[in-house]
Amino acid sequence: MITLRFFMIAVTVAYFAAGLALYLFQDRFLYFQTPEVERDDAEALFLDRDGIRIKVWKVTSGNDKAIIYFGGNAENVANSIPNFKHALAGYDLYLMNYRGFGGSGGKPREKDLYGDAQAVYELVDQDYDNISVIGRSLGSGVATYIAANEEIEKLALITPYDSIQRIAQKKFPVFPVALFLKDKYDSVSRAPQISAETLIMIAENDGVITRDHSERLVSAVTMIDPKVITVKDASHLSLSNTPEFWSAVDGFFRMPAN
Repeated sequence: MITLRFFMIAVTVAYFAAGLALYLFQDRFLYFQTPEVERDDAEALFLDRDGIRIKVWKVTSGNDKAIIYFGGNAENVANSIPNFKHALAGYDLYLMNYRGFGGSGGKPREKDLYGDAQAVYELVDQDYDNISVIGRSLGSGVATYIAANEEIEKLALITPYDSIQRIAQKKFPVFPVALFLKDKYDSVSRAPQISAETLIMIAENDGVITRDHSERLVSAVTMIDPKVITVKDASHLSLSNTPEFWSAVDGFFRMPAN
């Protein structure tokens, strides 16, 4: 009886210790920050956001349309510039570094990323009548925020999710994730407000954001009929290395908006 009691105490202590660790270190699970890099094929812009410096890469070719890109977790968006320049030659590009990523100051927080994204949108909106948005993985949540609150021409979501909370709850089912998760990125609640022409790209073998999370988001986009492409045999990381990915992105943005 004593042995059973000690066992139950040990299990309880271990459970609460693991839960406390998840709470204290949740940012390490969610944000994998990247170092600053330099490029000579893009201009670095800096926005001051309440004393925090936000670095944005600007690639211009004299186009009258612009795309704002919100990258994935652990992605240094500067490294995506060459591929986007080639695939999206008809657009000027703006790629935002999140707080703590790629030369931007501060620490990432959901509400701050939304505010920074809004500031980037307003900057771009000063010079362009037609603005489109691309969001990848973590950045798909930022992209849906802009798409739900601003008038944009097109929206591309790459390996998107319904919400970070749902992903975390699935990974840690024995913990009440909703009670202690700071940043929830609830894209699915904003999806019904999206009115822009939308492309959603899903990796068939995505082990990071599994297909059910992406497909739940698709079902919530009710104002328009999104174009959904699932790339066979692709993983979360390999999707952008497939010819199907770049063909779809190029075709979507090359086609005149409806």
